[in-house]
Amino acid sequence: MGSFRRDYITRPIFALAKKAMPAMSDTEREALEAGDVWWDADLFTGNPDWAKLLAVPPAALTAEEQAFLEGPVNELCAMLDDWKINWELRDLPPEVWDFIKRHRFFGMIIPKEFGGLGFSPYAHSEVVRKVSSRSLAAAVTVMVPNSLGPGELLMQFGTKEQQQHWLPRLADGSEIPCFGLTSPEAGSDAASMIDTGIVCKGNFEGHEVIGLKLNWHKRYITLGPVATVLGLAFKAYDPDHLLGEVEDLGITVALIPTHLPGVEIGRRHLPSMQVFQNGPNWGRDVFIPLDYVIGGKTRIGQGWKMLMSALAAGRGISLPSLSAAAAAYCARTTGAYARIREQFGIPIGKFEGIEEPLARIAGTAYLVDGARRLTCAALNQGHHPAVISGIMKLHATERMRIAINDAFDIHAGKAIIDGPQNYLGALYRSVPIGITVEGANILTRNLIVFGQGAIRAHPYLLEEMTALADPNGLDTFDRTLWKHVGHSFKTMFRAWAWSWTGGLLAPAPNVGKAKPFYRQLSRLSAAFALSADMALLTMGGALKRREMLSARFGDILSELYLLSGALKRFEDEGRQDADFPALEWCMETGFRTIQTRFAEIFANLPNRFVATLLRLILQPFGARDTGPTDANVHQCAQMILEPSAARERLTTGLFHADDDRGLARLEKAFALVTAADGIDRRMRAARIKDWREAVKRGVITASEGERIRAAEEAVAKVVEVDDFAPEQLSRGNLKPISGDELFAREVRAAS
Repeated sequence: MGSFRRDYITRPIFALAKKAMPAMSDTEREALEAGDVWWDADLFTGNPDWAKLLAVPPAALTAEEQAFLEGPVNELCAMLDDWKINWELRDLPPEVWDFIKRHRFFGMIIPKEFGGLGFSPYAHSEVVRKVSSRSLAAAVTVMVPNSLGPGELLMQFGTKEQQQHWLPRLADGSEIPCFGLTSPEAGSDAASMIDTGIVCKGNFEGHEVIGLKLNWHKRYITLGPVATVLGLAFKAYDPDHLLGEVEDLGITVALIPTHLPGVEIGRRHLPSMQVFQNGPNWGRDVFIPLDYVIGGKTRIGQGWKMLMSALAAGRGISLPSLSAAAAAYCARTTGAYARIREQFGIPIGKFEGIEEPLARIAGTAYLVDGARRLTCAALNQGHHPAVISGIMKLHATERMRIAINDAFDIHAGKAIIDGPQNYLGALYRSVPIGITVEGANILTRNLIVFGQGAIRAHPYLLEEMTALADPNGLDTFDRTLWKHVGHSFKTMFRAWAWSWTGGLLAPAPNVGKAKPFYRQLSRLSAAFALSADMALLTMGGALKRREMLSARFGDILSELYLLSGALKRFEDEGRQDADFPALEWCMETGFRTIQTRFAEIFANLPNRFVATLLRLILQPFGARDTGPTDANVHQCAQMILEPSAARERLTTGLFHADDDRGLARLEKAFALVTAADGIDRRMRAARIKDWREAVKRGVITASEGERIRAAEEAVAKVVEVDDFAPEQLSRGNLKPISGDELFAREVRAAS
């Protein structure tokens, strides 16, 4: 029976599929082979194993890592004056650079045996998170050497000699690294670079050796202007066949000391008015020996795979950590501001029009940090989930943009006027950087998340494609194809039953009142698996070119992962009742997004019969999820409008300054205003606005009046904004009038 099926049923399918399968470039193949799969593979099965998810140990810090956060990281944050860095110095102060090097911030991921800190991915993430809540320039400076750069590549692929030479120098800051990938001709399509390395003989340190003559032009290179060693990606060629018969050797990565003849470090870029070191560089006939190639001669041509492997880890840490910090920072500052700022005689946070974006900020902070923690837990276990890292980079930075925009809307003029008292302006300007770097979000959403995820995370597709590429792959294809067919039928019946019962039959763990959310995710996972299979079956390689459809499938996969992270967070934090409104907001918002994307997919699938069938099976009553209720929005907003343990959990890990700048003033005013709430209520009940009058009438005591006075003065100091003399602006010397003088002006104006 097996041979009959193979020869008379599978063989024609094999031939047709072989013709229909689009050609895969070497870079695409290497990207697919980089990293691994994890929870994304469970979601692709259509029947995720929730016990497996809940059994994942929560990401946690060791005592040493915690001490580093409470010691050197806090010390570093206290040294940072973001306004001075951005508008006066245009760089980190020399003492900050020295501190970063001395305390081995550049060597967080480097093992202790090479002089690094040997920290876990979660510790790396927590450090970036806290530093970024104080200064983006400092955070980027710290995170880049620990993300996609020479350190990670050397650890994974370097020879022992390279590791022993370079890693200790990178760890102690005696060498400052950067990595050159992007060039004027190659942005998102990095594989189209025209930077070259020609294998040839040359003189190096007095000896004739076989090496590479390099020519390149790179730009947007973070730390490039101050780097002493440049990780360089280029295309290697061997026209004289000094290494073998192959001439086009492929993308290669090497370490280039920047003092070598022919290396030119350019001037600085200014990315969105952020002053972390970034700029172009060039190489003109730079000769290096072959042992400067990372991994040595045997790694020539393997650069793209090496880069994708390094990116599979780093992309899941740095920018998601920065984005999670930004969302939590917006939740803390905007909740406090909406509580102390009054219009029409009441705190603006009491208006429903303000509650809606407040809830969105709080829910976004909960969602992004839950997914960040889950991703770090996977990385801590040794996984390198390439698809999940792409999801995290894309959606963490997009959600950061939403949170910051909402924060700006609520702060209004306070956030628009720049100066030392503005604690949101620099964050707002930085948003496009996170959206663009490490793979532009448009590209990642339309081509990568589902395009790569469907192949890597699908239980059978990669094996089928591998068999199709093998001239002798019929037997393997036969076995895999029919497993796939059986899986698809199971998924179809599962998805139909779970969809038509509204998820009531879907599996869920016993987790209290969060249990219905697991049922719905199971239902939507099955619907996703079935829809993806049908789209792949009916469209084949054409789906790759239908980017809008691919993006919608990617959105569904991303939401399934992000919502899994929110559920895991709720469980890991002990199912806190006070946090449930944030979880509910996340789940209901995610369900609405997923249902909307399904409806859009069904409306646009080219095969209308399949589209109608899928709609009948999966959305018999249409897209009915409408998102959070008004009551839930109100509860979620309240989480950040009042002091509480829930607010502290939501905004944990941020740095709290004790200076007299905008953020510290806001924290002080929030504490004073909320502590005096009972007194204020009595004054309102008596319809008295002035605390002096309330004391005079005996509504409040003199000491209570002093508390109201202190709160009002603190609020006035928060509401004030900076101004500059015209000659300061024309000279670019942006040193504003002191805060005390500004406050004195406000008092004089009020009187």
